[in-house]
Amino acid sequence: MSASSLFNLPLIRLRSLTLSSSSSSSFRFAHRPLSSILSPRKLPSFRAFSGTVMTDTKDAGMDAVQRRLMFEDECILVDETDRVVGHDSKYNCHLMENIESKNLLHRAFSVFLFNSKYELLLQQRSNTKVTFPLVWTNTCCSHPLYRESELIQENALGVRNAAQRKLLDELGIVAEDVPVDEFTALGRMLYKAPSDGKWGEHELDYLLFIVRDVKVQPNPDEVAEIKYVSREELKELVKKADAGEEGLKLSPWFRLVVDNFLMKWWDHVEKGTLGEAIDMKTIHKL
Repeated sequence: MSASSLFNLPLIRLRSLTLSSSSSSSFRFAHRPLSSILSPRKLPSFRAFSGTVMTDTKDAGMDAVQRRLMFEDECILVDETDRVVGHDSKYNCHLMENIESKNLLHRAFSVFLFNSKYELLLQQRSNTKVTFPLVWTNTCCSHPLYRESELIQENALGVRNAAQRKLLDELGIVAEDVPVDEFTALGRMLYKAPSDGKWGEHELDYLLFIVRDVKVQPNPDEVAEIKYVSREELKELVKKADAGEEGLKLSPWFRLVVDNFLMKWWDHVEKGTLGEAIDMKTIHKL
């Protein structure tokens, strides 16, 4: 029984696709926004950490798409006040040995997208994901990259630009359906979570809310399943995860948001008063 069968909610299941490495790359390229294809103006080159060199045999079991992203994507390194201190590969930023020994901390975001019925869109991460495969989580979770458009600090514009990019990349949601000005950055949290011993997360996470009706076309390299849930349906899902039914798991960052913020913020979503919940001065250490 799949995790989705544990609760009776509307479900969109992806068809199985068998992609060659070339067709998989074509799929991802076709779903990348133009801004991520064109090379941005070169930024100052500096690193706060000495990178790991990839060899032909290193992580041979890693999916080809995920391997490319792990070594090509450059995360933004920050200190605990969210000050940029450097950049490094996604691979290095997610190795627990680096997180523990070097205290590598990178900037991230978590999108919570609600439809006009105030249902929250969830995704189950693909089984090819390096960290936390097949766990259920909020709409989209990723990282702003070390590029000019995603380093803009003012009003968290860089993070909002990154969120728009990844919603297209992961869920096929076009930019016109999620304008950057429609995202509300409600707060920031700092957390650390191991995944499988080798991999983990250490993130300063921006929590972005948006209410839009959108067309979703999930990318199977990133997403296994999606579903919209009501508030009560989410509570039931949490109970099932706590009971460990059928191996159902929630991502640690999603669970932190559920336990600390989500239900009171959901009230503001329904009332149209999200602006009253904004607190971008505090960095919650959870």
